[in-house]
Parts: sequence; structure tokens; C-alpha cells
Amino acid sequence: MKSRVYNIASLLSLASFLLRHCARAQSNGDCPADGRTWVPFGQSCYHFVHGEEDIAKSYTLEKAKDMCRGFALLTVRNAEVNDFIVQYNPNVWKDNVNIWLGLYYDSDDDQFKWNDESVVNYKNWVEGGSADWDIPKMDKCVALHSTTGKWENISCSEKSENGVVCEAAQKAVVMGKKKGSPLLSALVILSVIAILGVSAVVWFFHQRNDSGSTILPSFEYHPPFRAPSADQMCLVEAEELEETS
Repeated sequence: MKSRVYNIASLLSLASFLLRHCARAQSNGDCPADGRTWVPFGQSCYHFVHGEEDIAKSYTLEKAKDMCRGFALLTVRNAEVNDFIVQYNPNVWKDNVNIWLGLYYDSDDDQFKWNDESVVNYKNWVEGGSADWDIPKMDKCVALHSTTGKWENISCSEKSENGVVCEAAQKAVVMGKKKGSPLLSALVILSVIAILGVSAVVWFFHQRNDSGSTILPSFEYHPPFRAPSADQMCLVEAEELEETS
């Protein structure tokens, strides 16, 4: 009995999983539609500004921010994003370039922070770490080497880097506004129907085995207790009086 109940629960759990998966499949993220090429990865979209050219261009930090106006400079919060930049690099640049990171040095807290004021948890510094005593604290910025993925301290004002990557969060698409795959939806719906059908059959035989040849349990009818009427009470009293006389 426990095995049957467990199997039914497992089937219902699987059906619920398929329904959730179908909902996620039809609610994907979306990148900005501003005419530029955005590459989706994880929960963000990335625009690589500097394409493949014979002469590499250099951009100051202020120019890089201006080119990404409305969006953020590259923010690397984990190793997956760092590796993505390195792996996508050959599609954009011929050789190694230094890419501005959206980091600044907070002299009050004596540490680097992302431009949105969040703390830097993932780090991938070159050998020697982030220490660079030749650069004033207020002029410390960070660049990422596109082929190695390593980070290096550079001057915010004196250096011009030749790689700019803008970052934007993917926008959630409301279900129904973006068409999903009709085949995927049909397969998921059919799978859910089949699983529920099997669950119903298992429950049917489970109930039949537990109650013999009948499916529904039998009930015995017991009429509710009713108090004697007034006429019945009078007859009883008359009979008692006759017996005593």
C-alpha cells in the first residue's frame, strides 16, 4: 500500500515539474533592442563595442562610460562570466585587449566596489594581487585581459584601454507576449495528461483491491433517533392507569 501511494505521489510530483518547466520555457529573458548587437549569457546581455579592425582603438574611462550610457560597464561577479568573456574574445578581437571593468576604489572602505556599490566577491587578479603602490588610491581602476581573464590595476585617468563591454540585465518576458514552441507545449501537455491518467488507473486498482469487488465502500443505514410523539405518550399513560386500577 505504501508503495502504491509513493508511486502516485512521484507521478504527481513529476507532472508538477513538467508544468513548471513549460512555464519557464515560455518565459525567457530578452536583450535591449537598440540596434546594437547584444550577446545573452546567464541573466545578462553583453555588447562588445570594439570589433575586429586593423587599428585598435583606445577609449578613456569616461569615453567608455559614455559609450555604455544607460547601461553598466562590464561587471564580473563569478568565474562563469569571466570565462565567457575569454571564450567570446576571438569572435570580437584579433589579439589580447584590456577591457574596462565597472570597478572603482572606495577609499573610505579601503576596497574595490562595483559601480552599483555592491561588494566584490569574485576576484581574478594577476600575480601579486591588486596591490599597486605606484597608483594613487583615488586613481585606481581595473582592466581585464581578454585572453587570460586576469585583472590588473591601472590608472583611471592616464590609461586608455582598447576594449569596452557594456552590460544590461535581461528583461523578463511576460507569458503570452512571446510565442513559445508549440511542439514543446503540446508534448508537455500530453505528458502531463498521460501521467495523470496513469495515476488515476493506479488509484482505481488500489481502491478496488482494498475494498474487495466493489469500488465504493458500503455503508449501513441507521435511522436517527426520534422522540415519541404526544399521541404515543398519551397511550402509554392510559395503559399505565388501567393496570393500576
